[in-house]
Amino acid sequence: MSEFVDTMNASEVSPVEAPVETVIETAKAETMVSNPVEATTNNAPSLNLTESLPEPPEAPEMTPEEAMAAKRAAAIAEIESYVDEDLKRIDEIENILDLKEGEYPVFTLAKNKARFQRMLAWYKNKQTWLDVAPLSGVNKLFKQQSKELEGIRANKLDYEMELETGTLTPSQRSYRSDELKMCKVQEKMAVQLIAKMMVKIKSGRR
Repeated sequence: MSEFVDTMNASEVSPVEAPVETVIETAKAETMVSNPVEATTNNAPSLNLTESLPEPPEAPEMTPEEAMAAKRAAAIAEIESYVDEDLKRIDEIENILDLKEGEYPVFTLAKNKARFQRMLAWYKNKQTWLDVAPLSGVNKLFKQQSKELEGIRANKLDYEMELETGTLTPSQRSYRSDELKMCKVQEKMAVQLIAKMMVKIKSGRR
């Protein structure tokens, strides 16, 4: 009986009396089993969050041809903006002959500035002439102005179509825009004169 008790006491060794190395190993094993995620995380390579991200690649520089095309497009856009506003203002004018000098349409070309002054003076003189003109002279001028008006409108249409193509250089666009303004101005003055001549002709036939 005493031998059996001794055997039991020898096999049931308390943790306190076990060797220290055995207790440490057992604790490590339990920790790894109970926290597998933590163990894996600790073993993973650490990331350096302070490292800067690579900079995006710079946009390639424009070739001389692309730079010239961009410059040309900007110049055309500027001309179009100016022309559109000026043409719109001309369309809104009811009678060119009633304008004061500071209200005259603006022309880029020197020849068109001079043309406009001559044209304005001519149409004003014809308006005054109508009051005393003989019917035969009015009929002759009426036919002449009606034919000229057809040519003015044909030229105006040509300039409008050319400006819509988008293939003109800035200098070409500036020239044609100036000519288009001249056509619009001349058309308005011719229509005004023709309308007054029609009234004169009708009243003279009664």
